[in-house]
Amino acid sequence: MTQQDSEPELDEVKSKTSVELFVPSHSMEPHISLSTLIPTTSWFTPKRLLGIFCVINMLNYLDRGAIASNGVNGSRGTCTDAGTCAAGTGIQGDFNLNNFEDGVLSSAFMVGLLVASPIFASLAKSVNPFRLIGVGLSVWTVATLGCGFSFNFWSISVCRMLVGVGEASFISLAAPFIDDNAPVAQKTAWLAIFYMCIPTGYALGYVYGGLVGSYFGWRCAFWIESILMLPFAISGFFMKPLQLKGFVPTDSEKALALDTVVPGVQVIGASNGKDESLSLAELRDQSSNDHFRSNYSTKIFDQLSRFKNDMKALLLDKVYVVNVLGYIAYTFVLGAYSYWGPKAGYNIYQMTDADLIFGGITIVCGIVGTLAGGFVLDFMTNTLSNAFKLLSITTFIGASFCFGAFLFKSMYRFLVLFSIGELLVFATQGPVNYVCLHSVDPSLRPLSMAMSTVAIHVFGDVPSSPLVGILQDNVNNWRTTSLILTAILFPAAGIWFSGIFLNSVDRFNEDSEHQVSAVERYSTMPLLQEKTGETSATPAQSQES
Repeated sequence: MTQQDSEPELDEVKSKTSVELFVPSHSMEPHISLSTLIPTTSWFTPKRLLGIFCVINMLNYLDRGAIASNGVNGSRGTCTDAGTCAAGTGIQGDFNLNNFEDGVLSSAFMVGLLVASPIFASLAKSVNPFRLIGVGLSVWTVATLGCGFSFNFWSISVCRMLVGVGEASFISLAAPFIDDNAPVAQKTAWLAIFYMCIPTGYALGYVYGGLVGSYFGWRCAFWIESILMLPFAISGFFMKPLQLKGFVPTDSEKALALDTVVPGVQVIGASNGKDESLSLAELRDQSSNDHFRSNYSTKIFDQLSRFKNDMKALLLDKVYVVNVLGYIAYTFVLGAYSYWGPKAGYNIYQMTDADLIFGGITIVCGIVGTLAGGFVLDFMTNTLSNAFKLLSITTFIGASFCFGAFLFKSMYRFLVLFSIGELLVFATQGPVNYVCLHSVDPSLRPLSMAMSTVAIHVFGDVPSSPLVGILQDNVNNWRTTSLILTAILFPAAGIWFSGIFLNSVDRFNEDSEHQVSAVERYSTMPLLQEKTGETSATPAQSQES
């Protein structure tokens, strides 16, 4: 055999070797799926991860409570007919805001939250979710710092919107992380502990804002929040990133890319006895700008295409849609309760300290009810069917107690029945988010949480307060208005009850055997095609030479 005869065989062997470097074998899939859990050598343990996320969640809602507190929000300056004027306090006093502008500040964060939540959820498929949380918390830290340095209504409004952008990354990604690492028999309980931080954070925010705002000024309240969040933002960039179940580990993709580019060039050059690395470098330099532009536009198109397909998958999932519809009706009522509850209590029962009473009921019932709902579902065995049973039963019974409470003329009877009703209604927090996470493919969980958040705000608590205000203007009877509002909980219970009869399948482990099949094909095929094209073109060039 001559040297010329042996060269094609050598080229063929080495070409196969280079191709094998590009194509991941099926035997690698179980290894990749295992990387979604916390590594045994990681500093993170599941309980530490839960604790960190709970603190971050509490800081998010502490900020919301603080800006609503009297110490931070303050009041406008007033003048009497005699000409005696009192200076305003807090944000409203410093910027001389009217009630409408003050109301805009309290909800401005929702603009950033609703816009950014789907974006962060979609990016989780191409960027490590733990890094996205680091980016989001960094935005939150800078935004709260900016709130302290704001100089008028528009500057603080923009900062409040950016606070929502920062919060969006955490809201859509934290729950899937917790769900991945919680013990199987305690998943709902862990989610309940996480969501218990919402009423706890609000309550701490009222106290924190009142104390810091009164003694050090409202600006210091925002600066301290920024300092408290800074370590968590930094940790998102420097700690070893965790991987969500259902997503391709980014480290493995980078390693795959590195392993394919360098050996491919070396093999081709060696097979012909020539060093063609220089010609390849020149070729890349000449086409780099065109390639960058086309690659960038392709990535944007792919992101939009994936988002469209993922949204279609969510909207066609009957279990997910039914769950969110019930959640919207539920949030509609609770949002109006939180805004109009104290005023209704004052007008119906002449409560002189309605703010304190309703606040105390919400905090205690929120914490106890949220935890109880999670532990009860785990005790029942956390399945989607059981979750719908618990959602419908607790909401129906809780609505009955709240409805009956407003029928009583005695304030003390009202408080007893309303407290029991609130306790039962808050028990839904763990189960409803459990259904959002387990009724969809693991790779869709961040988007499912993001779109659930968008839906309950856009159609729930955001429009409920003004609509209830319009109803009260026409009815002019707070008892009647409260009864009509509370009655909306019964359709919510009915919607969740219908979920019991759906063909619900827990999809948490659905793609555990071939977890990277769809996503990894998207991530690696462009590399395969591009690099294979280079390898196939280069031997041809060598033959021509």
